[in-house]
Amino acid sequence: MSYGDPNNPYGQPPQQPPAAPGYGYPQQGPPGVPPQGYGYPQQPAYPGYPGGNMMQQSMPGLLVTARVFLFLISAVQILAAIGYLYGAAIANDVSDSADEFGFNDAGDFGDAAAGVFVVIALIAAGLAALSITLGVKFGRGGQGVRITTVVYGALGGVVGLIGLFIGLDSGFATAIIGPLIWVVFAVIITIAPVVPSGTAWFNRPRY
Repeated sequence: MSYGDPNNPYGQPPQQPPAAPGYGYPQQGPPGVPPQGYGYPQQPAYPGYPGGNMMQQSMPGLLVTARVFLFLISAVQILAAIGYLYGAAIANDVSDSADEFGFNDAGDFGDAAAGVFVVIALIAAGLAALSITLGVKFGRGGQGVRITTVVYGALGGVVGLIGLFIGLDSGFATAIIGPLIWVVFAVIITIAPVVPSGTAWFNRPRY
């Protein structure tokens, strides 16, 4: 009796081919490869970032504070520019009146004062524009904005310290409050981009 004869009724039944996987069920792949559904390839995993799998989306609190301080400083600088322009106009009017009455020396002094006031007003307006630009660029800026902010804050701190020393030497409390607030603002603006959270914010990937 031969089991290999296909016409023999007592022989071993032939081997059936394996059934095809059902529609929608995962297919078995090679070892180490995760199964995939029929017609639906597996999506690749998103790469993680240092410090977590999610990219930092919100600005750190210290940078937000520095940004607000920049806008407040720009408002003060704009008011100073307007005030000095107004002073230049007054000095020019005084100079014209002095010339009409023959006080040439007073007229020359008024012209010089008007010129000085105009220069100071232009400097204040330029600094206000820089403060606003840096504050706006905090959202999308990179290392250039970070370094400029640090230098700008440090220079502002030096100016504030000079004013604070002058105020302390005068002995008037009103001469101390303004420079002291200015120094505090300058310190926050200077250290906010330098601390680890600020550095990570300006180094974050941008798409």
